[in-house]
Amino acid sequence: MTPEAQDYLEKARGDLSDAQKIADIGLAKIAARTAYYAAFHAAEALIVERTGKVAKTHSGVRSEFARLLNDQSGGRTLLVFLAQAYKYKEIGDYGIGAGASVTDTEAVEAIEAARQFVDRVVALLTLER
Repeated sequence: MTPEAQDYLEKARGDLSDAQKIADIGLAKIAARTAYYAAFHAAEALIVERTGKVAKTHSGVRSEFARLLNDQSGGRTLLVFLAQAYKYKEIGDYGIGAGASVTDTEAVEAIEAARQFVDRVVALLTLER
């Protein structure tokens, strides 16, 4: 695995750890946002490993990740989570009013889904060795 892909995976793992710590102190909105970033950085690891390039935007990561996982078993689940979890980034960055909240349950679920996402990307990258 390239050093750059390893760096992205390390960042993803750090985000997972941070998301859990943040959830533990009751900041669900920030925890869910950080869980999204764990998946985002794991997706970047796969992209850079397979293409040698880094996507520049969130939508670019999602579309390139989708292209690369087109025929992969379980790829659809990863793509759905990445797309759906983006809402936590939007809520955390721009959300206002009653619609800009995340429950503790949603944060815990996002963290677990992000953990599974990172684990699946690691498995995919390990298979490529």
